[in-house]
Amino acid sequence: MDQKQEQQEEEQVQNKVQQKQQQQQPKQQPKEKQLAVKNPKGTRDFLPQQMVIRRQAFKIITDVFEQHGAVEIDTPVFELKETLIGKYGEEGGKLIYDLQDQGGEILSLRYDLTVPFARYLATHGYKKLKRYHIGKVYRRDNPSIQQGRFREFFQCDFDIAGENDPMVADAELIKIIDQIFTKLDLGPFQIKISNRKLLDAMIQIAGIPKTQFKTVCSSIDKLDKQPWKEIRQELIEKKGVTEEQTEILSKMVQLRGEPFQLIQQLKEQKIFEQQGKEALDEMELLFTLLKYMNGLKNVIFDLSLARGLDYYTGLIQETVLLGGQLGSISGGGRYDDLVGMFSKNSIPCVGASIGIERIFAILEEKYKKSGIVLRENQSDIIVATIPSKNIDMIAEKFKIYDLLWSNGIKADVCYKLNWNLGKQLTYANDQQIPYAIVIGEDEVKQEIVKFKDLIEKKEETINLKDLVQIIKQKLGK
Repeated sequence: MDQKQEQQEEEQVQNKVQQKQQQQQPKQQPKEKQLAVKNPKGTRDFLPQQMVIRRQAFKIITDVFEQHGAVEIDTPVFELKETLIGKYGEEGGKLIYDLQDQGGEILSLRYDLTVPFARYLATHGYKKLKRYHIGKVYRRDNPSIQQGRFREFFQCDFDIAGENDPMVADAELIKIIDQIFTKLDLGPFQIKISNRKLLDAMIQIAGIPKTQFKTVCSSIDKLDKQPWKEIRQELIEKKGVTEEQTEILSKMVQLRGEPFQLIQQLKEQKIFEQQGKEALDEMELLFTLLKYMNGLKNVIFDLSLARGLDYYTGLIQETVLLGGQLGSISGGGRYDDLVGMFSKNSIPCVGASIGIERIFAILEEKYKKSGIVLRENQSDIIVATIPSKNIDMIAEKFKIYDLLWSNGIKADVCYKLNWNLGKQLTYANDQQIPYAIVIGEDEVKQEIVKFKDLIEKKEETINLKDLVQIIKQKLGK
């Protein structure tokens, strides 16, 4: 055998050895792709502490709504796309989330709670309704969570639908907003009020064509953030408004102040003597009714207010925190024509939406600064047992739990059945549970329990038959 053949045979042997070694090695399973652990953009999770804050805020708001006789409703989170499209103006229409075709229906997620309410009235044939609605809405926006802007967020809406005497429902709406923000105690706030009809009149008085109404108002609406000098420059250089028209407009849109003082000033200057007189009379009546309701202390009459121009027809309002950078925390107004888009019957409506997500952020920060730790666990009592090998002790423990639950008393269960008493009470303290019922074999025989106040560090003995009544007294139930 020559050298070349020997080399070939040696290579063959080496190849067989390598093949055998590869067969003996365990096959490596392909790695599973790790799921992304993050929230979808523009959404957030609520932690237990945040849920406590949210529940408290909702309770304050709903209590005020119900105090004024409102009933609660709900609507689907999606509507027919044709129901929503075209109701929010060009900019709002771009922010609607469309869903895939399901069963021949083109659907979209609701953008707010107002348009679904108008559809709701038409669907169910209501001619009068005072309602509130708390639910999630969706906007395909570029969110800024730091500024309280999300793609999925809650809205709290209150609306009064139906024919009523002029400005009565509008005045009650403003009073409700004042009550809610007073009780939420977020800090000093201001309810800015104007009228869509006054905006129409100001544009007309200035000689600006109706075709420029929306674009001019979008500049006016920036007056709370920019000086008039910048707004004036924008109107002339970018919006095509003449210097003369801008000068006339400037004398009106910068007016703001205490309601009755500004009303008097406008009357003396006869600014709205020809155009806008009806709207000015409406505002005077509104402020008079609010005065009777003691609802004027946080109200300011602001002619620069321009919002919701695509469907507001009268009153417009916006609530802001003084000294804050969060923008408006409530907005709304009168929209008398919206229901008529869904029905031959046009139903006058006035309503407001509360920016609850921004309120959550303020309350969270407030609690953080105060150092107050809110109770996540709402249970009032834990039932603890003296360690025992007697299985009957477990039975007695859960008999007491059943007694408590059956009588509406919140009681948390410690799942470690063999823990010593100290660990059970430590668990109660960690959960901020204020009371503990302690039983051992002697207590079971005597039909008594040891009742511990874990905050005051006190203990008393109670007969089992009196337990529920005494606990309810201590809890104020």
